[in-house]
Amino acid sequence: MSAPLPITLAIDTSRERLQLALVLADGRVETEIVEIAKGHAEAIFPAIAVLMGRSGVSYDALERIGVATGPGSFTGLRIGLSAARGLGLALAIPVVGVPSLLALSLPRPGPSELIVDAKRGEAYRQRFSAPGQPSGPAELVALDAALAAADRAEPDAPLLDIAHLARFAATAAPLAFPPDPVYIRAADAKPQARAQVALQ
Repeated sequence: MSAPLPITLAIDTSRERLQLALVLADGRVETEIVEIAKGHAEAIFPAIAVLMGRSGVSYDALERIGVATGPGSFTGLRIGLSAARGLGLALAIPVVGVPSLLALSLPRPGPSELIVDAKRGEAYRQRFSAPGQPSGPAELVALDAALAAADRAEPDAPLLDIAHLARFAATAAPLAFPPDPVYIRAADAKPQARAQVALQ
């Protein structure tokens, strides 16, 4: 008989929806998905309350948190990571960061190459030797060249399966998957150089 899984709340705010999942001790996964392009910060805790209330789970029953770390929306990632880290700190439980491309690989059998549209003619690309097993780092590449090299016409769909992410987070080693953002592309906003006064 397999050991019960730790009760795990998973959060994904990396794209144009808010995705939550709750792994229960018996292995069942309950989900709550809100189609929302903006306003994740206002929606996340009410949505968590809905999911946990429906599942009959209280905050003090949670044993770990899983969170998508990107790449994805800069603002969305910050919201999800802040919520996950805050809950982990308040409840004194581990927080597992799951890279979004790794999460996308989980339902794919065998080796895979993920090519996800990153806009501006670029793509996030990463290869996996098996589900959840990267064979190289994620990289930012030219979209057309990546598709041509992979003999494809279209990139992969960017929305990940939150249930797969939640199951992975429930069993992954927290120290191996810290909740740190994976941006790959540099931020658009650049800090302004401090004005300098020429010495006479």
